[in-house]
Amino acid sequence: RRERPLAGDLVVLVGGRTGRDGCGGATGSSKSHCADSLAECGAEVQKGNAPEERKLQRLFRNSEAASMIKRCNDFGAGGVSVAIGELADGLLINLDRVKKKYEGLDGTELAISESQERMAVVLDPQDAQRFLALAHEENLEATVVAIVTEEPRLVMLWRGKTIVNISREFLETNGAKKRAQALVVPPKAQEALAFDGNSENSLISLVSDLNVCDKRGLGERFDSTIGAGTVLMPFGGRRQMTPIQVMAAKIPLIKGETDDCSVMSWAHDPYLMSADPFGGAYAAVVESVAKLVAAGSDYKKAHLTFQEYFERLGTDHRRWGKPLSALLGALSAQLDLGICAIGGKDSMSGSFIDMDVPPTLVSFAVTMADANNVISPEFKGAGHEVVLLVPKEGELPDLFDRVAKLIAAKKVLCAWTPSYGGIAEGLFKMALGNGIGLEFDSEFAKKDAFARVTGGFILELEPGVEVEGATPIGRTISEYRFLLKDENIDLSRIEAAYSSRLERVYPTRVANEGEAQPATFNAASWAKPRTAIAKPRVLIPVFPGTNCEYDTARAFEKAGAQPEVFVVNNLTPSGVEQSVAGFAQLLKDSQILFLPGGFSGGDEPEGSGKFITAFLRNPLISGEISNLLDARDGLIGGICNGFQALIKLGLVPYGRIVEADANSPTLAFNSIGRHQSRMVRTRVASNLSPWLMHARAGDVHLVPISHGEGRFIASNEQIAKLARSGQIATQYCDEFGNISMDISVNPNGSAWAIEGITSPSGRVFGKMGHSERVGGNLYKNVPGNIDNSMFRGAVDYFK
Repeated sequence: RRERPLAGDLVVLVGGRTGRDGCGGATGSSKSHCADSLAECGAEVQKGNAPEERKLQRLFRNSEAASMIKRCNDFGAGGVSVAIGELADGLLINLDRVKKKYEGLDGTELAISESQERMAVVLDPQDAQRFLALAHEENLEATVVAIVTEEPRLVMLWRGKTIVNISREFLETNGAKKRAQALVVPPKAQEALAFDGNSENSLISLVSDLNVCDKRGLGERFDSTIGAGTVLMPFGGRRQMTPIQVMAAKIPLIKGETDDCSVMSWAHDPYLMSADPFGGAYAAVVESVAKLVAAGSDYKKAHLTFQEYFERLGTDHRRWGKPLSALLGALSAQLDLGICAIGGKDSMSGSFIDMDVPPTLVSFAVTMADANNVISPEFKGAGHEVVLLVPKEGELPDLFDRVAKLIAAKKVLCAWTPSYGGIAEGLFKMALGNGIGLEFDSEFAKKDAFARVTGGFILELEPGVEVEGATPIGRTISEYRFLLKDENIDLSRIEAAYSSRLERVYPTRVANEGEAQPATFNAASWAKPRTAIAKPRVLIPVFPGTNCEYDTARAFEKAGAQPEVFVVNNLTPSGVEQSVAGFAQLLKDSQILFLPGGFSGGDEPEGSGKFITAFLRNPLISGEISNLLDARDGLIGGICNGFQALIKLGLVPYGRIVEADANSPTLAFNSIGRHQSRMVRTRVASNLSPWLMHARAGDVHLVPISHGEGRFIASNEQIAKLARSGQIATQYCDEFGNISMDISVNPNGSAWAIEGITSPSGRVFGKMGHSERVGGNLYKNVPGNIDNSMFRGAVDYFK
């Protein structure tokens, strides 16, 4: 509600419990460290808790709960002291009410611990009990820990004694004023990127640089499609190789969807910053904003935030001159563009014994855009003109406006703004995604391609479009090579150097194991329920770690079903008992049970789906599951974590809950040994299942994946039996529908490249790929059909 708290208002601490992690974290990030810090400062590192954070997200998406909150703070630097201490002028905090991870914490530790996944909210006293109940419904602990007082003092009690009593007037002085002298020295000359006269050698050297080389092995460890709002995948093109320069994601809605999206970028060149902090900071701001423009955004609505990191300053005037120079450079860029920074974070402790970090100012730029207008940077096709636009002095805003208008008018197919690696980096990465090369204009000299152009743009133009003042670079070609006047460069050789630089650290390849064969089974008809239902009810349980419930409910609702999301409470034994009884009752009235994806129990080692299966094996629930399948002709589905639970229960492939043994099919760790998040293609192998009644064997779909344990394992005899009975529903394939064990196709090394299987009747369906993450304007930089119509099939089964 963004209201000023009043005396008598209550402060509720909601979320995770407090421990010693993060004690001294804020001060620890601002002090010099030495070789003993690893042993002495371990407690300063905060321990994350993603499942608890997800519960908080759910609570704050509840409009009833959110509308009660007058003011709130998350927990970061300073813990209770700051998170609660900032909420009102007068506060009485009872530290004994703060929930603890374990006993033994004293008052100081409770007051300053920065343990994560906690929120402090100010409520009117009459709203407190209802808010606590809503938190409990989301499986969250919530406790009243403080009261707003009339007297403007921060008071903390511990074990009945006052341990803090400070006036607000004193706190607001910000302590003693400090002064320092700074000496700004002239910038050093920065060495240009090496060009030795041979374009191929120079390109190999460039793409092997850590600031330029392939980082897919790192990026694929993070779920890039959660929330079904991803407009641009981190790596685009049919080959998923061109890195994007911005993050673009649709604004999440509880109901329906929108094409409004947030767009964010960043920029920083450590070498330029080291040589010239003023110029480096200026370039960081300009490049971060230029990236927004190149993606189809309106930079005039952008805001900035900076991350600054410098060596320990002490009393050295020259050291003080570096952050001063950088901030002046950033300010100069903001004035030139007419936009401002509204936040930031700094640390002046980047020294370890005799080593210093380079001067660092990272600029982050964020704005809004229409997803229909967002474009991606990979070359789209052959025969298109590629040009360069370079800003003249004092004309940055005009150039940004021109490019924005060209993109809005659909005259630009793709755009890239050069940064550290110059024009050459941009052209190479634009070529990667779709394997499209470039024939260079003879007037565009070789060395020009390695030039750095701050605030410039490389544009692939629609046929027939001419841009005034643009420098021609060349024309796209279907061959995967760069053609120069006297050089013919095979880009696959350059790509090999680009991809291998970090392969040992963040691998993207593994050796193929086993063979994959295509399975094909076309059903002529599907089983029908004895009773038709126009709007089937779908029960969607939320376990600790589940994070796909919103996407799943939206997909079912769009297909015509009535989803019911049920949060399982495991805070206390009685909470589990009540959840079992409530879940079983809801299941009686449901026609579909669907287990969504996530990371059950935090995805503890070899524990995927463990809590889910334990819950569903409860006799009260397992009896209702049998009744759903055997007596009421219902459907059961599961994706990712849900698929893991279905296979551990035996519901796939057996169609009933059984005890697993050593010979049972299972899902194991991905063959690459890490989490995989990207787009894959799957081929429908069988449409035996009602879930796939709208598909035909051989249909190819694009689907996002995000899992660490997705490798399907079964004996050859079991797989052959599944194939004969039509239970192999989907297999990983390439864009042409070819089944393969290659990791570029089969992301986890599944036997026979199996992605999804069914029960013998087809009414239970489990798969790894997140087919619920569908919608308009999603994954625009990876071509393919993302809707396999499985949710529509499930609904139509009951008609």
